[in-house]
Amino acid sequence: MSDTSEAAPARVPFPRTVPELFRQFFGRSGTAHPVIQFCKYAAVGVFATLVNIATFSVFAWFVFPCITADDFVAKLFGLVPPAIDEAARARLSAYCSVAGFVVSDVVCYLINRAFVFKPGKLPMWLEFLSFTAVGAFAAFLGTALQAWLIASFGVQTSTAFLVCILTALAFNYVLRKFFIFKG
Repeated sequence: MSDTSEAAPARVPFPRTVPELFRQFFGRSGTAHPVIQFCKYAAVGVFATLVNIATFSVFAWFVFPCITADDFVAKLFGLVPPAIDEAARARLSAYCSVAGFVVSDVVCYLINRAFVFKPGKLPMWLEFLSFTAVGAFAAFLGTALQAWLIASFGVQTSTAFLVCILTALAFNYVLRKFFIFKG
């Protein structure tokens, strides 16, 4: 009889009580029903997105100014930004997106590894690089779309950034769940 190094993962039943639901939702990584796991991933994604938005916003206002006076963020907070042309705004917003991605990717990886997915399919360094590569590809597509929307149609920086975030999120869950982690 041959010994297999990987046993089939045990299927976790859907919680039937509120305590079971809480135990699965707040339990270790890889110990939840797939529906609960997706909810956990979504919660982590919302948090990572907030980190991304906060980082982007700080960079867009203080480091690489690319907010315009008619941007809804400027209006919401009563900001009076300097004038900037569309090409520079598109380029600077891409820099801000990269900063947001880097910070939120590290946060997202650490929380997903501990809270959502079962690690160990790959060595940790390769797992992180794969996680980041998937996120970087998705962020690249979103950032390219963001810059194109700004440069071609004059879309507000904040609106284009939200499109960037939604585009990136669409790719991440499936690729990370099935190709990087054990499930």
